[in-house]
Amino acid sequence: MSGLLRIHWAIAPKTPPRPLINCNRCGTVKAYCSSGKFRVNANGKRIDVWLIYRCVDCDNSWNFGIFERCNRRDIEPALLHALESNDPALARRHAFDIVALRNQVGRIEEFPDVAVHKQSFSDTSDDATMLELQLGLEMPISLRLDRLLAGELGISRSRLQALGEKRLLTVSRDGAKSLRKPAREGMTIGIDLSGEADRQTIISAAGG
Repeated sequence: MSGLLRIHWAIAPKTPPRPLINCNRCGTVKAYCSSGKFRVNANGKRIDVWLIYRCVDCDNSWNFGIFERCNRRDIEPALLHALESNDPALARRHAFDIVALRNQVGRIEEFPDVAVHKQSFSDTSDDATMLELQLGLEMPISLRLDRLLAGELGISRSRLQALGEKRLLTVSRDGAKSLRKPAREGMTIGIDLSGEADRQTIISAAGG
């Protein structure tokens, strides 16, 4: 379609969520950060695995359960090796598993900061009047869609809302209502820039 510029945003969260735990050393509730290290305890055929967290103030430890009383044969050898060698990618994946964390800890501190890698599907953006952003998430994030778009495109959230009300901005899930919800994997955002004076500036910021 003439004038349509498609851009893929690969989005990765920067800061893992931090469980808020009653630290028995500090004597109060403190944030705990992932150490990036696993503890693997083998007892016969049974294995327990935890991701070790540390209090931000006193370095007291807390163990986030990954496997409990698991039969060794049920764990793939490659996975067991990754756990025993403290594989950074595996530790990161578990540190960002907000659902599993919430199952073990009542209160979680979340952070909205993300890194966005932008890739255009077109050779040129000079004649583009319609912008289509396709979101790909490494893992779920808490950052609202309007905050993500405003930060990356360099325009205000109120302007995004106005574009939505004029139907110049569309979202593939729940329409304009999605602007106030967290960005999600597979979302497609369409923005009609044909009447915008700063069209080229927005397109450049988008990655065009």
